[in-house]
Amino acid sequence: MKETLQLQYESMCSMKGRAAEQTASRARTIAALEAQAEQWVGKLDAQDQGVRTRGRTLSDGGARARFYHAVAEAHLRRIIRVDLKSELFSYQIDEQALALARTMDGKLLLVTNVKDLSPEDIVARYKSLADIERGFKVLKSEIEIAAVHHRLPQRIRAHAMICFIALGLQRVMRARLRQNPIKEVRSPERALSILRRVQTHRVTPAASKNPITGVSHLDDEQLAILNVFQVTKPTIAHQYANL
Repeated sequence: MKETLQLQYESMCSMKGRAAEQTASRARTIAALEAQAEQWVGKLDAQDQGVRTRGRTLSDGGARARFYHAVAEAHLRRIIRVDLKSELFSYQIDEQALALARTMDGKLLLVTNVKDLSPEDIVARYKSLADIERGFKVLKSEIEIAAVHHRLPQRIRAHAMICFIALGLQRVMRARLRQNPIKEVRSPERALSILRRVQTHRVTPAASKNPITGVSHLDDEQLAILNVFQVTKPTIAHQYANL
């Protein structure tokens, strides 16, 4: 109980720290943008009074476009409202939007249309997104689901089903490796690359018509992987049972 409360307290402190940092960073950006806008306004006023300044002549449209671009790059268009319809360069700070942004600092808002989930379930589902995205990556890379060269619907469905089963096996393998970690074998892909070194050999001597079969020697690492995956050691009886 004490450890849980300690973790919750540390999480709250971290969240408050991130919120303060985001608020301060936004305030600095807004201040810099307002200083730039004030400089442009001063130059425009000076030009209206006939004062010549160095560099190109600044127009209200040019100042408005440059300022709007800077606001957009800073992702502050909801807070700094640039008047794009006015002939004169002008803008205003939306205090309500700024207050809302400060309220959301350090927080992540999750929105869902599923009504029968508790807040804890929603957070757990959101955290599983990384695992889901990893599954799609495996489908596209290791399992190569994207290479569907079929025309008939039943063949396309069969291809997708095989890839889905393969993804399920990959996830089971990854879960078992997590439960029983093996040194330097941290992924199913690495485990399969090690198991690919296991070979079956079939030799027919010149003086005999009876073939001699055998399985290559399995080292400790290969045996450990098979044990974690709960797979029995390959034997000749299994390999050539149907010959």
